[in-house]
Amino acid sequence: MNLHPHRPWITPVVIGAFLLSAVTGALMFFHLDSGLNKAAHEWLSWAMVIGVTLHVLLNLPAFKRYFSQTPGRVIMGLFALVLALSFIPAASGGSEPGFAPPVRALANAPIAALAQVAGTSADDVKTRLHAAGFAVTSDQQSVADLVGGDLRAQIGTLTKVLAPPGS
Repeated sequence: MNLHPHRPWITPVVIGAFLLSAVTGALMFFHLDSGLNKAAHEWLSWAMVIGVTLHVLLNLPAFKRYFSQTPGRVIMGLFALVLALSFIPAASGGSEPGFAPPVRALANAPIAALAQVAGTSADDVKTRLHAAGFAVTSDQQSVADLVGGDLRAQIGTLTKVLAPPGS
């Protein structure tokens, strides 16, 4: 496959996709992402994967040389090791942000207790949960019962439940 005619756009795709991925990734790391940052990071990073693949194919002889040089092998080996280690489950504690414990406590509170925190009635909380698409059957259920253990889902649901009326 001759990719040389495509050189004028392959490297700019890699540069643009790297910029997008780096900025959105940094925003997510510092919990400053908003709007479509996360979706853009997850979905448009495929442009980087495709662009880098084409860039490697375009520069295959130079790419292959890195496998014959000790510094290249060591650096790539270290990243391969980190990748392998990233599949080991994280030890409990330390892997979640500091706001996770209070969010989990609210998410595990029965709807009746959550209503007290929100300064409203259990019926109002149930109405808000129904409006968000959840089938609530008891005042003793919790947000965690309805959405599961995912912290992000719990935060999103608690935000809907605790938001002032009309917002």
